Amino acid sequence: MLAIDFVNTLTSEDDHLEEWVSSQGLPWSERLRELRGQVEAAVLAARDGHEPDLAPLNAALRGAPAYDVLTWSGAVEMSREREGDEVARALAVLAGAAAELLASPAVRKVKTCEAPGCRLLFVPAHPRRRWCDPATCGNRVRVARYYQRHKD
Repeated sequence: MLAIDFVNTLTSEDDHLEEWVSSQGLPWSERLRELRGQVEAAVLAARDGHEPDLAPLNAALRGAPAYDVLTWSGAVEMSREREGDEVARALAVLAGAAAELLASPAVRKVKTCEAPGCRLLFVPAHPRRRWCDPATCGNRVRVARYYQRHKD
């Protein structure tokens, strides 16, 4: 999910937003950092059944309105384009991804990783999943438990 990936660019150790934005082919702007915090706050509020602050997301969506474009290449194809400058389009794309998550039932399933020191969000494939990545965070927790059980 693009919205979760966007929020997870801030880990407990580093901020990977600039690298991630570049890998997505989006232009860099400090406004993306601000939007990331607003998306995270909205997702966590909606997950917990509280009313999120949707004004910043709506403003980003209005900054680059979307419209459908029809083209022909053997069959009619429809694509979605956005108006506005590069940064406004990037903000609108990311706000749109957040809007899709916020409007879906999946937002109630979003979890925060239970590993100590990890702040990443994820939508679990299984309801009992507790860690963002069982191979890293899950393994660290299991190794720490094993160590505690077997030390002197």
